[in-house]
Amino acid sequence: MHSKTKSAATIRPGHPYPLGATWDGAEEGIAVHAGDGGGTNFAIFSQHATSVELCLFDSPGASSETQRIALPRRTNLVWHGYVPGVGPGQLYGYRVHGPYQPEQGHRFNPNKVLLDPYAKAIGRGIEWRDELDGHRRGDPAGDASFDDRDSAEWAALGVVIEGAFDWGDDRPPRTSWRDTILYEAHVRGLTKLHPGVPAELRGTYAGLCSDVAIQHLLDLGVTAVQLMPVHFHVDERNLVERGLRNYWGYNTLGYFAPETSYAADRSQEGVIREFKQMVRKLHAAGLEVILDVVYNHTAEGNESGPTLSLRGIDNAVYYRLKPGNLRATLDFSGCGNTLNTSHPRVVQLITDSLRYWVSEMHVDGFRFDLASALARADHGIDMRGAFFAAVSQDPVLSRVKLIAEPWDLGEGGYQVGQFPPGWSELNGRFRDDVRRYWRGDGTMSAAMATRLAGSSDLYAHSGREPSASVNFITSHDGFTLEDLVAYSEKHNEANGENNRDGENQNHSSNCGVEGVTDDHGVRGLRARQKRGLAAAMLFSQGVPLLSAGDELGRTQQGNNNAYCQDNELSWLSWELTAGQEEFLEFVRRAISVRRDQPALRRRDFFNGQAILGMEGKDLTWYHPDGRELSGHAWHETFLACFGALLYGEESEKGDDRGEVRLGDTLFLMLNAGGEEIPFVLPSNIASGRWECLLDTAQSDGGPVMIQTSKAHTLQGRGVALFRLVPAE
Repeated sequence: MHSKTKSAATIRPGHPYPLGATWDGAEEGIAVHAGDGGGTNFAIFSQHATSVELCLFDSPGASSETQRIALPRRTNLVWHGYVPGVGPGQLYGYRVHGPYQPEQGHRFNPNKVLLDPYAKAIGRGIEWRDELDGHRRGDPAGDASFDDRDSAEWAALGVVIEGAFDWGDDRPPRTSWRDTILYEAHVRGLTKLHPGVPAELRGTYAGLCSDVAIQHLLDLGVTAVQLMPVHFHVDERNLVERGLRNYWGYNTLGYFAPETSYAADRSQEGVIREFKQMVRKLHAAGLEVILDVVYNHTAEGNESGPTLSLRGIDNAVYYRLKPGNLRATLDFSGCGNTLNTSHPRVVQLITDSLRYWVSEMHVDGFRFDLASALARADHGIDMRGAFFAAVSQDPVLSRVKLIAEPWDLGEGGYQVGQFPPGWSELNGRFRDDVRRYWRGDGTMSAAMATRLAGSSDLYAHSGREPSASVNFITSHDGFTLEDLVAYSEKHNEANGENNRDGENQNHSSNCGVEGVTDDHGVRGLRARQKRGLAAAMLFSQGVPLLSAGDELGRTQQGNNNAYCQDNELSWLSWELTAGQEEFLEFVRRAISVRRDQPALRRRDFFNGQAILGMEGKDLTWYHPDGRELSGHAWHETFLACFGALLYGEESEKGDDRGEVRLGDTLFLMLNAGGEEIPFVLPSNIASGRWECLLDTAQSDGGPVMIQTSKAHTLQGRGVALFRLVPAE
């Protein structure tokens, strides 16, 4: 460790770039110019501040700073200074001076120690006290009052880091979108109960990259782990006071620092090192790492919320404020505030953060929570706005996987299908239409067919490909797959909000009994429903996303908003019943079939045209009696059963001679009705025989290679997939 503090008199002007705390003994190429060696450059942006003080703390338990040093220079609205003798391990925060004029949007309060938004590691988290508020809580004047109590003892602190790490020969897997299968997981929940992970590593970054966890992912066949938020976050005060936690982590305070509580090694450098080790091990196994990121809002809440970081640094810049009432924040997130991506420095904060996670932490892409909020402009949604323009031209960010959650909570926020080329989207239409079709809602077959074919109605108009659609049935937000077929209503009483929270329109069905039952008929129907839903997702064009634990039959007992349940309700259980083992094997088999069949992973949308050198169209729809489905047939009162003929698609690679190979021609049949139906297989194509690859009538998806030439009895709530074997 290096010596930490020097006399304030030794501070030098330093440099305005890079923002944050940069030790000049850090890795080569990282702003060594900040000084002449052996010190740290501090730089923070604030447009409206009148002065900024750097606060240095001796220990996490310190009740106040040991030094308070005024940053001597302001360049292009960046306050900066270089402090010799300060190095890795130094805890720090800021006090920012300026006007406290809420009616003008300004909430400066130098009595509050603020977390550097560019802090690479967290030396101390917050402890909820009234002193963290910039105004007097409970004062009749509300947020117009000024709180002069000092928050130093309770505020979050950043820490200067070294950041060196031996990446060895780490290389991103760079799986094509066409071949990607996403697995959404929570760092803590994935291994917290795993008996094969050492007890001290369960629920951590190290546990997630343990041999048994990686082997499960490889056996399953997924290609990318999409981690729920790993940025440093804060548990809301109202949750803490009720004995709960923000388990999901969608309440970010630090956009550069990994969440400390997910590390087995919670030392200041250990957290970063453990995260990097996790990424390196996952990459070595061929798995990509996608981060779920929350740049739509921060943990500071609405105008009555605490002053922890951005609010005290420059509230009028960082947050969207209501026109005509600058005291109030605009809330498109449902969490009290929205970041102001109309300001270039806010866009810089977000893109700097993203580049850091790609360049320094080696992640492979991002899933953007409530991404429509990032497109908010003065007059609604603008997909050509500053943030999206910045990402599209960025040489680093434009090359990684970008996934939008294409909605927010504001007017006009539902933007499915509207994001720019280069972005994929969580397809909420896919989720809802497939759920409704499989539940048995009438007149849903045409919508189901559109989703199976890649949702060209949403994405083709802008020149995008089927991979623009991230297809999911369930995610962290909502019912698990097990609960989707076991509950018709949400049961969120454990959250302490009288079951008022969570989505009411789930398009779910309890199959006749609400919740747990011993009725074998109901349980059998639920098992078939699950297999059918999983197969429909995995055999659709686009990018499938599997919610962790669905393959294990995980239940949340009907809770569809378990954001605050950091317990067995949310954690994955690895003690499986025979039925759960069977379903796990079914999911593995279905993923294997998808990966083996190029026709299920097309580069381009179907066009209904004949394929050169083949006898038919690229896609043909069929009625169970063997007739081709015409346009009007889709509008029958209830068409529960239909099939799709998919001609062989070009495979990813040629054979050893460099020639193009075509995948198998497939026939997919679906039956959302309750009765089994004899389905006539197509006979008007090249001679050969049909062989079954997967049938949901079997609990594990098999048996495979059942030969048939005329008809197949398709079970109610069933899916079957056949491949054509040409006659020799």
